[in-house]
Amino acid sequence: MKILLLPILAALALAGCNTAESPAEVSQDVRDARRDAAQEVNVARRDAAEQDAAANREVADQRADSASVAAKGAYAVAVAEIQGNYKIAFEKCEALAGAEQEVCKEQADASLEAAMGRASTLNP
Repeated sequence: MKILLLPILAALALAGCNTAESPAEVSQDVRDARRDAAQEVNVARRDAAEQDAAANREVADQRADSASVAAKGAYAVAVAEIQGNYKIAFEKCEALAGAEQEVCKEQADASLEAAMGRASTLNP
């Protein structure tokens, strides 16, 4: 008898799964599903916004790093040009003698100092 009772209970349980809910229950279930879906969408939007913000911060940091590298490069180029111009001016002074040579070298030194001062504004 116990063996026959088990299949009957199982059949009744399965039959209960396919019964229609009342309109009030369906309305409540739909409201709950909509609320849950809206919450999940809001969480997904918040997470996406946080990820976007993090990516934007990373891009900004990379741009700043890139600008710093570019500034260092510009400074290095400027210094190389200044030093090259100084060496040329200094060598031209070697064609002079005495006081003229001394004045020429002083002018080259002054030009070097002024140019390095201007270049220092490029140094990050």
